[in-house]
Amino acid sequence: MNVLHMKYAVEVARLGSLNKAAETLMIAQPNISRSIKELEADLGITIFQRSAKGMVLTPDGEEFIDYAKDILHRMDKLEQSYRDGSHKKRKFSISVPRACYISAAMADFSKSIGNAPVEIYYKETNSKKTIQKLLENEYKLGIIRYSEGYDKHYKSMLEEKGLCYELIAEFSYVLIMNRDNPLASKDTITYDDLSDYIEIAHADPYVPTLSMSKVFREELPDKIGQRIFVFERASQFDLLAENPNTFMWVSPASQQILDRYGLVQRVCEGNKRVYKDVLIYHKGYKLSKLDKDFITALCQAKRKFIK
Repeated sequence: MNVLHMKYAVEVARLGSLNKAAETLMIAQPNISRSIKELEADLGITIFQRSAKGMVLTPDGEEFIDYAKDILHRMDKLEQSYRDGSHKKRKFSISVPRACYISAAMADFSKSIGNAPVEIYYKETNSKKTIQKLLENEYKLGIIRYSEGYDKHYKSMLEEKGLCYELIAEFSYVLIMNRDNPLASKDTITYDDLSDYIEIAHADPYVPTLSMSKVFREELPDKIGQRIFVFERASQFDLLAENPNTFMWVSPASQQILDRYGLVQRVCEGNKRVYKDVLIYHKGYKLSKLDKDFITALCQAKRKFIK
């Protein structure tokens, strides 16, 4: 398939006329007509219906033009990146669970990137989407979180998908709540104590092969009557800070975060479930200096937050 022929077809589709496309492209009209016929022959489809009103796209033609526009746009971006030197920018990308120690590591890492051009992509999401983004090569690094009971499941899956994995942290969830929450003054908090309060929870499944309802039954106490599910960390802190009747299960938070939002951190008696945060990346992928700098910041933050 000739790229020039593709460009001609896109221009004809835009203008609806061979003559107008010829004027815009400054190419003889018979040459454009011949190019489109060759393109149609190569593809085995009819792109345009010739009529008295001009060139009208067929259903196959509409689909082809959509693909062609996307391809030409990508080629333009590729050419532009080499013309302006942006392809030489350092890049760092990571998809992670929501955790105070990870966001703190990201903040410290951002201070060490220097003055050279760089693009950094940081996404907070669940384990299923993190694995998907690595497999689709959207991100280079990922951190997934799962209950230790699923350790064999995840390790087997990661091996099958050609991903390396390294344990970053192990911890049990703690409770955070408004300092004015009546539970904040209790010496001991039990699961039963939580039943009269509103739980803030992240609306993400933890295990790719389990349904949302099954995950919730396993991960969350059944006696909670009211829950607000959120997807981003900003909302969770706003809700906790403004409503003293709310609480949330989280990985250990820093005193700085707690003070900023007027929160306290408490342990729940009987909560023994252990979670693992695991760094993943493609086998054979060579860690860049930016990757290594982030991992260093991550390990330092973990030591501060998780005892």
